[in-house]
Amino acid sequence: MHYVDGFVLPVPRAHIEAYRRLTQDAGKVWMEYGALQYWECVGDDVPMGKRTSFPQAVQLQDDETVVFSWIVYASREERDRINAAVMKDPRIAGMDPASMPFDAKRMFWGGFQTLVEMDGGSAL
Repeated sequence: MHYVDGFVLPVPRAHIEAYRRLTQDAGKVWMEYGALQYWECVGDDVPMGKRTSFPQAVQLQDDETVVFSWIVYASREERDRINAAVMKDPRIAGMDPASMPFDAKRMFWGGFQTLVEMDGGSAL
């Protein structure tokens, strides 16, 4: 079974292209170090909930949208190794948090062991 890091964050609609460029470059770094998949998805049908929802979780503002992202690794051990290498890589380590095209204070993330995996309609 694989291991997955998941992320949810608010991105101003006006900064989606800058976010795409940033994460496309960052994704290449993760993949170079061994990540199996790198996904960045922009909200298209993300309704406000009555009790909880993606918009509520990130305190979404009127000019923002929700981004849902994940990175797939072969195992937790591989994830830990890859993330340690990525964080030391000057392409990532040199990024200024103040210049990010999103509010990292409202971002949340976590690491997950897979429970069920399917691809193309069949169990892996």
